[in-house]
Amino acid sequence: MAASREQTIPLSVLLKRELAHEKIENPEIVHGQAGQSKKGEDLTLVKAECQRMVGDGVSTYSVFGMFDGHNGSAAAIYTKENLLNNVLSAIPPDLNRNEWVAALPRALVAGFVKTDKDFQEKGQKSGTTVTFVIIEGWVVTVASVGDSRCVLESSDGEIYYLSADHRLDTNEEERVRITSSGGEVGRLNTGGGAEVGPLRCWPGGLCLSRSIGDMDVGEFIVPVPHVKQVKLSTGGGRLVICSDGVWDSLPAEVALDCCRGMSPDAAAPHIVKEAVQAKGLRDDTTCIVVDVLPQEKPPASAPQTKKPVKGMLKSMFRRKSSESSSYNDKDYVEPDVVVELYEEGSAMLSERFNTKYPVCNMFKLFMCAVCQVEIKPGKGISIHEGESDSGKFRPWDGPFLCSSCQEKKEAMEGKRSSGRVSSGSDD
Repeated sequence: MAASREQTIPLSVLLKRELAHEKIENPEIVHGQAGQSKKGEDLTLVKAECQRMVGDGVSTYSVFGMFDGHNGSAAAIYTKENLLNNVLSAIPPDLNRNEWVAALPRALVAGFVKTDKDFQEKGQKSGTTVTFVIIEGWVVTVASVGDSRCVLESSDGEIYYLSADHRLDTNEEERVRITSSGGEVGRLNTGGGAEVGPLRCWPGGLCLSRSIGDMDVGEFIVPVPHVKQVKLSTGGGRLVICSDGVWDSLPAEVALDCCRGMSPDAAAPHIVKEAVQAKGLRDDTTCIVVDVLPQEKPPASAPQTKKPVKGMLKSMFRRKSSESSSYNDKDYVEPDVVVELYEEGSAMLSERFNTKYPVCNMFKLFMCAVCQVEIKPGKGISIHEGESDSGKFRPWDGPFLCSSCQEKKEAMEGKRSSGRVSSGSDD
């Protein structure tokens, strides 16, 4: 194999080495949060040291969520209270550590869609952005809809964006997807042909292309999240998770620079203070700072060097070349870099559930892949139903959806009218 050819290191190999050699302990997770309220629609979720049974032992993971509501806080409150359980319900029991981590991308998609579906059945018109972070060992998995961002600064000072912005002003792919699904994208018309403000989706007038809730703006505003999964080096790193009240005022480099050397408890309020000083308290301004640290490394340790940002939405992650990497444990030396394990942002459920991240028994034959309800034999609808290339799938190929989740999938993909009436929503 040519030395210049690059390849990623499989997640199972990375985790197996950690467990087999016991040379890498689980990191210490230290966090802090702060916020200033303008509308009272920002909510956070912090759950450190969650436990689950793995064989005869216990595995721990931590969860951090940022929910920026609009048109009221109802969707943010509901999502905070239900999203984690919906994600976990989509993961089969009795998975080992690497299977559980590998199952997260699909489970997050199912959990986001189920949460949206259940909330919309309540008939409330509120909506929320979501940035949801799960840390298991050195693996960080981030799922996001909307414009709250999660930024990582690695131990060597490089900055990575782990979420995607679903603002219509900046995301051309999402503008195309919405117009192809039957929506319209344009600025607010004040009369006489004058257009003002950011690009919005009509009907409804929402500035975002993805969210949870927003039942009054058409189902082409989808809850299907962008998901990125990375493995940190044993040097760790710092995660900064903020609502747009911060990011509209501070670039990522400034947010990270202004709190360098501080503990997360001190860093989070300092970032909020800097954001408010920069442009005033124009929106709810909320921040969570999470340090992922080697056990012996004290919090607030600053990287020795500061390197430039690598990409805005598609981070440039380093990969070991075949010349220096080996799949043999005895030859492997862990690089002090961030390794990308998974990234997918498609809004199509068939693509997200047909991922190349295989997990045994990920979807039970007679369970809906989204809402987890039991499906009677012969009643389930394949996720690939109606796809242009569905000929390569057999009728019994799963995963399967119940009829109501299949209807939601078709509406989100513009294959049927949602039947919703717009009342005018804003963000």
